[in-house]
Amino acid sequence: MFFNFNFSVAGLGIVIRFFLLLLKTFFMRIKILFFVMLIGLQVSAQQINLKSFQWNLSSDSVSVNNVDPSDVYLALLSKGVIDKPFFRDNEKKLQWVSKKEWTFETNFTIDKSVLNHDKVELVFEGLDTYASVYLNGAKILVADNMFRSWIVDVKGVLKERNHIKVVFDSPFKVIESAKKAGVWKLPYDYGYVRKAPYHFGWDWGPTFVTCGIWRPVYIRAWNNAKLKDVYAEQKFVDKKKAEVSINIAMEAVKKQKGAFLLFRDDELIKKRKVNLQPGENRFQMDDRVTHPKLWWPNGLGEPHLYRYKVLFNSGGKIVDSMEVQTGFRTVEVVQQPDSIGKSFYFKVNGIPVFAKGANYIPPDNFLPRVGNKKYMQIITDAKKANMNMLRVWGGGTYEKDIFYKLCDENGIMVWQDFMFACNMNPGDTAFMANVKQEAIENVTRLRNHPSVVLWCGNNEVDEAWHNWGWQKSNHYSDEDSIRLWHAYTSLFEEMLPEVVKQYAPQTFYWPSSPSIGWGHKEAFQSGDVHYWEVWWGKAPFVNYEKKIGRFMSEYGFQGMPDMKTIDAFTLPEDRFLGSIILDAHQKHPFGWEAIGEYMKRNYPVPANLEDYDYVSQLLQAEGIGMAIEAHRRAKPRCMGTLYWQLNDCWPVVSWSSFDYYGRWKALHYTVKKAYAPLMVSFDKTVDTFRLWVVSDEPASRNAVLKWSLMNFRGILLKSGSSKVLIERNSATVVAALNKNILTGYDTASVFIHAELLSDDSLLADKNYYFVAPKEFKLIKPDISVMLKKAKYGYLITVTTNKPVVGLMLSVNAEGFFSDNYFDLLPGENKQVVFETNEILNANDIRVKTLFDVR
Repeated sequence: MFFNFNFSVAGLGIVIRFFLLLLKTFFMRIKILFFVMLIGLQVSAQQINLKSFQWNLSSDSVSVNNVDPSDVYLALLSKGVIDKPFFRDNEKKLQWVSKKEWTFETNFTIDKSVLNHDKVELVFEGLDTYASVYLNGAKILVADNMFRSWIVDVKGVLKERNHIKVVFDSPFKVIESAKKAGVWKLPYDYGYVRKAPYHFGWDWGPTFVTCGIWRPVYIRAWNNAKLKDVYAEQKFVDKKKAEVSINIAMEAVKKQKGAFLLFRDDELIKKRKVNLQPGENRFQMDDRVTHPKLWWPNGLGEPHLYRYKVLFNSGGKIVDSMEVQTGFRTVEVVQQPDSIGKSFYFKVNGIPVFAKGANYIPPDNFLPRVGNKKYMQIITDAKKANMNMLRVWGGGTYEKDIFYKLCDENGIMVWQDFMFACNMNPGDTAFMANVKQEAIENVTRLRNHPSVVLWCGNNEVDEAWHNWGWQKSNHYSDEDSIRLWHAYTSLFEEMLPEVVKQYAPQTFYWPSSPSIGWGHKEAFQSGDVHYWEVWWGKAPFVNYEKKIGRFMSEYGFQGMPDMKTIDAFTLPEDRFLGSIILDAHQKHPFGWEAIGEYMKRNYPVPANLEDYDYVSQLLQAEGIGMAIEAHRRAKPRCMGTLYWQLNDCWPVVSWSSFDYYGRWKALHYTVKKAYAPLMVSFDKTVDTFRLWVVSDEPASRNAVLKWSLMNFRGILLKSGSSKVLIERNSATVVAALNKNILTGYDTASVFIHAELLSDDSLLADKNYYFVAPKEFKLIKPDISVMLKKAKYGYLITVTTNKPVVGLMLSVNAEGFFSDNYFDLLPGENKQVVFETNEILNANDIRVKTLFDVR
């Protein structure tokens, strides 16, 4: 066989280059493996988890052995001293716990080699809250802030055999002391202490003022030097390149030479020789990535993440290493004057993003027992409902790292409040210094997370001061008012924004949410709005379509939890409307009254608990669903909707869309549909019923819109269709039906069904009803349910011969329905997946509809 000579040389060159590339990759992997092995072999640092030892708990009247020191209530519960705090009305029976002084103590032995390290530190990542720490009889720490960490040098105090004692004062004792001092008179007592405000009770949560070593505690011993922080600061990002400065903070005990090794996704990209001086040392290593994969919010693209690893090599040994994960993206909060007032929206990677999400509260009153599985469930359920943002509310806590990691991985943007809510605070020097350290630690801890897009100073403090009448109700003098407002501005308009600017300079800071109270028309012209005229003001649901701001950061309506959840905290004799036990799990002062009043306006009002529970969920879903649709139709004037609230901290009647046990209410199923990338929606003018298509998709597309006027017997009365162009990132009226289509028909007996199709594939649909559900002239349906075993549980197929409103599927088994509380048309085969590990048959599936409770 003969070859062309030129082709052979070219081919040989390709082969050689390919071989060299393989060789380079091989040696790079060997190099990485070598460094990984070095990390595994390092012996210069040791860490001893003190929670692994047996702790004792005592007060003046209680003493128990071998407990977890994380939380006093959980410790007492584990030993049978107290009953389940969330069961029945045990909350009021357990208030004695928070009034006492509690001591956690343990003996522990460590290897002598630990004491020979250059540095030996005792690290508390979180103490809740007022704690005096004694090591071998010496008082080494007094802590006064739940949201901070505490590090104590114990090299001169620690021995081979040790005793540690942590004494917790009651926060109520601290509060009384502060009130007696009389300098700062605050609206609510929890403002005196740096402890999670919701522990003192809220209108959705119980009062459990806990104490304990609520986050990890350990002995950390190290030699030579230790990495303190790695910050991947993004200097420039676009589709073509990303320029990142890796800022390194390292503490050294002596002068020494060494080298930093910088890896990006396991590739060694830089090496830098350095000379360390005793104390803190700071260095910078720059990285440039061509054609980076960007981090995108859920629904707009992949939330791609990069890993940076820093190793410090000294004397031929890896002394320390640290790894951080980040995503390349730009985030801008756009506030531009316009014909309405001033815009307020998030622009990510140059694209305006409509924020769809909810307000998030702590997932338990006893946070140490919340594991990674719970956080995974919460973020997964948010993503399943097509959310792209959660607001971490300022009355809880700064969340664990796993929460933000999951938000990073799932494209969930985080609006992060500092932990201040609905109260004024002292402004003395000690308080301000304490909060500043708290802010520095948490901003520094969270700044690598691409999900964190905004820091907010507080929840509703500005609005409360100006609109809630505190000055009158608390009898503040002019001097009191001046002092408190000066403390406010010093904290939220000076110190906190300065901390964010210094430690996370590319993250937007917002002083207070909302910016203006909903009682002022200006609130709907700029900034963010907490709209509570519906619920607090008893305004009708239709007001959600009238009162729309630039960014709706709070609004909500209560609904009852799943009946399984009610069963979990009650006895059979408690399960009736008006029971004392049920009332103990309704914390709003007029919660039952509001639910009842709105139900009478809109729905039939059942007498029994189970049906009332079902209708309350439909009611909640209708109201919040109406709000979400109105907000999305108003885009781009409105560019965000975060309802109150996503989750619960205990089993309760509340505004949540899924309950304490993670069971979805009707609201969460409604939200999933209302937050879908494509949405069909209706509104009404004087003469027409308008059909809207709202798109959050990044590209335009063609589709077909079909509509049908039907009656509740399932008879098609009128229909129409049209081709539509759905513009990307838009809200458009695609059809208008004249009101005379109803001529000759009873509005209580008919409805419109609309659907958006592409190649006969359903993109979105919606039913529009002309009267309130209580007026519907429904016909008894014949519903069929078929069950088929599937990979993760069962495939349920539901059919009906008459239109059905609010079809609820339920089963005694634990599991998850992919859809529920839906409307169903005759001839439609509705398929729902029920995920469960239990064995079922078709008779186990129960069905309830609105017709059944009339």
